[in-house]
Amino acid sequence: MDKLSVKLIAIAGLSGVVILIISFMINTGPGPNPTVSELTRFGREHYTSIMIGSWMQAVSPPLIVTFALGLVSISGNNGTLYGSLTFLGGLILLIVSMMEVALYFSAVTGTPATTGMISIQLIRSVQRLYSIVAAPFFFFALSSLILRSNVLPMVMGYIGFLLGAIFFVMGILELFFSIQNIVDIVAMVQGIWWLIASILVLINAGKLARRA
Repeated sequence: MDKLSVKLIAIAGLSGVVILIISFMINTGPGPNPTVSELTRFGREHYTSIMIGSWMQAVSPPLIVTFALGLVSISGNNGTLYGSLTFLGGLILLIVSMMEVALYFSAVTGTPATTGMISIQLIRSVQRLYSIVAAPFFFFALSSLILRSNVLPMVMGYIGFLLGAIFFVMGILELFFSIQNIVDIVAMVQGIWWLIASILVLINAGKLARRA
């Protein structure tokens, strides 16, 4: 793999995480258990920011998954168990993310009293899948690859495992308690992990290109 390709992989990761963080800041949601009138007013007053934030949330996960699969390729793990598990984890993450974004669009463009209220409830259910399976699976698979290949410093692999474990525990807790606010905070923290990982790949593009 040439140096330019490695840099493009890093840029995909950087772009993905920056776009995702901005989308969280823009698309804040109507708050817990809104009434029909509150949902209608929120959708009308924040229509543009909801649509832009939803678009960003749709675009960013493919960029992050592209970065992760780039790490698979750079490390020479295409076709290996670790590479396949990372691909599967990325696929699960994309499915969950696209379901959530589709429900955002449904909530803001549908009839508030029917489609809107149903979509709000379904969004919460889909968000649970992120911490139950999408985030822990992806982090466990990718972190295993990092520790095996040293494509990133080993500390990044250990921190990735820790993040996966935290998401896994929160996924169990979410079966019984409403902790989405805590999940959102940890999701912002994991954004820092992706940001650092992307920067490290960008800085070491030459060295990584020679080993790929």
